[in-house]
Amino acid sequence: MKSSLLLGLAASLPVFVQAQTAPDPSPEAQVFLPADFEQYAPKTALDMVRQIPGFSISRDDETRGFGQASQNVLINGQRISSKSTSARDALDRIPAANVEKIEILDGAGLDIPGLSGQVVNVTAIADGLSGTWSYRARFREKLTPFYDSFDLSLTGQSKDLAWTLSLESDPGRGGDAGRGNITDAAGTLIEYREEEFTFKGTDVTATGSLAWTPSNGHIANLNIEYGIFEADERETSNRFAPDGRLDRQRLFQFSRDSWGSEVSGDYELGLGPGRFKLIGLQRNEHIPTRARVFGGTLDGLTRRHDIFDQIVDESETITRLEYSWDGKNKSDWQVSLEGAFNTLESESTLQELDANGMLAPVDIGDPTVKVEERRGEAFITHGRQLSPKVRLQASLGLEISELTSDGTNGQSRSFSRPKGFVSTAWEVNDKLTLNTKFERTVGQLNFFDFVSSVDLNQGDDQSGNVDIVPEQSWRLQVEAERDYGAWGAGTLLIFGEALEDIIDQVPIGAGEGPGNLDSATRFGIELEGTLKFDNIGWKGAQVELSGTYQESEVDDPVTGVSRRINGDLIHQLRAEFRHDIQNTDLAWGLTYMEFNEAPVFRRSVIRRFEQQPGFMWGFIEHKDIYGLTGTVFLGNLTDQDDQFTRVSFVTDRNGPVESIEDRSRNFGPILTLRLKGSF
Repeated sequence: MKSSLLLGLAASLPVFVQAQTAPDPSPEAQVFLPADFEQYAPKTALDMVRQIPGFSISRDDETRGFGQASQNVLINGQRISSKSTSARDALDRIPAANVEKIEILDGAGLDIPGLSGQVVNVTAIADGLSGTWSYRARFREKLTPFYDSFDLSLTGQSKDLAWTLSLESDPGRGGDAGRGNITDAAGTLIEYREEEFTFKGTDVTATGSLAWTPSNGHIANLNIEYGIFEADERETSNRFAPDGRLDRQRLFQFSRDSWGSEVSGDYELGLGPGRFKLIGLQRNEHIPTRARVFGGTLDGLTRRHDIFDQIVDESETITRLEYSWDGKNKSDWQVSLEGAFNTLESESTLQELDANGMLAPVDIGDPTVKVEERRGEAFITHGRQLSPKVRLQASLGLEISELTSDGTNGQSRSFSRPKGFVSTAWEVNDKLTLNTKFERTVGQLNFFDFVSSVDLNQGDDQSGNVDIVPEQSWRLQVEAERDYGAWGAGTLLIFGEALEDIIDQVPIGAGEGPGNLDSATRFGIELEGTLKFDNIGWKGAQVELSGTYQESEVDDPVTGVSRRINGDLIHQLRAEFRHDIQNTDLAWGLTYMEFNEAPVFRRSVIRRFEQQPGFMWGFIEHKDIYGLTGTVFLGNLTDQDDQFTRVSFVTDRNGPVESIEDRSRNFGPILTLRLKGSF
């Protein structure tokens, strides 16, 4: 087995090693060379991968620890499993000039546990100093523009040592304004509100990595990342009586000033008949937040001033051991052991006005909560060729975990969960591949579910639940990949899931919060495709489509009636048209997106957030401004609104309706200017 095919922690930035470390493509692998992307004038590897017909980068998977591979991107044959860096980020830091080739492979045909379906492998080689950069400025109606959005990545290599440094600033702006109506169950207006919301955020991240690849076959990586995130939200609300008289005013503010760090590394070497790898990671986050609301009636008889402060510290420590070797008849094996120690500490305080009009502390139960998880897992994975056109990969594992929480209801619990999968890749012919995967998974615990919180804005307080356990699922999926040659390509995936201990909203004492329900089901269909118009004479024009539709069902813990899983995705659609005008450096295009999610069902509330109609933006691009690419984006061409509905019940959802809030807010056009280059 080649060393680059071992499961391991990839650098939090891309590490460039010699091309021969990439997996050997099968004769059926689809290979793209830099010349195939010339019409797009790409500056980074991400620009290239985005133009591969019928392929899209999978969403980040918040797995427990490192576990097995989930993202469908490899760089020089190595997975990207950093906790802090996505595949898109890693690809965007590779200059297009460094890309030697890009291969589309079948995941089950690789000896990397967890991969299935289409996988892209980018082979990139560093030679001296190179880098990528981009700069963005954005302008929005009624919001302060930002001019400090940029990313810069430098990569260098000297003999056996490669390094990468990156700095990224990604500020955020958001806001909307509009009217909300409050009616009773019969539709009679109780009051209406004129409200405006604004958001301003700062997100700066610095990353660095070292990779050592000596000629003796050893491989070592060291990765460091540090980031800060600041956010300020503000919502003003003028509240009117049905006759139009201004009655009350209210101001809500939220702020966050957090930092996070990650240090990781791995060391790999040949040992006996195979390869041994040691991986380690330490991640920490410090998250202080403050929510504040104050206001009252105009006559001054009623006043409100509440402050909720919370400080959360999270940490994750992981050690992983792997040993992999080749077997007979094109087979491979891997055994792995992983241990993790996760902690969360939360300290909260709530203050409200007392009878004398002074801020005074309010009892919120356990103001300080500490949660710890000690977890271990063991896996054995085997891959083999069943026939010249069928490849099998199977994995069997066991997870053992101990959860400890303190506080009034603190306790310690231990449990074990089996995990594993069986996947196949069948090359039906040179144009069609069928992939199947049957998998048993254990979900990711969110330690915030153990912590109570106060929602001063919507009033949707949450009670922490120390009894919560990770959800589990059985999932079966079938995927068909079809190559249509010059017309493009497409992928169709159908899946079904049987969920156990699913985490949903449940009653907890007199309140409510996250909890486990016995079972639920989910099934759906996903489509990815690219249609090119060159064959009908429209050179350089293409449409990319991606869509998902899901159905889910769970028994409601309040009413006992079956419904969709809380906030579950119903459907999403993205359609992107791009035209690179022949014999010019110009391109233009349009992108349309929409999504629809199930309502959130609370004990005495049903709330739903929608954005109608779908969101559309257009762009005009010049691909050679003194060697740079300049793009102008104009967003919200469909004049989308943020729509929110909240139905409140007198006691709980088994009783009569008390009131209905229906609001619609507009956020106007968005103009973005971007300049992008590489060197």
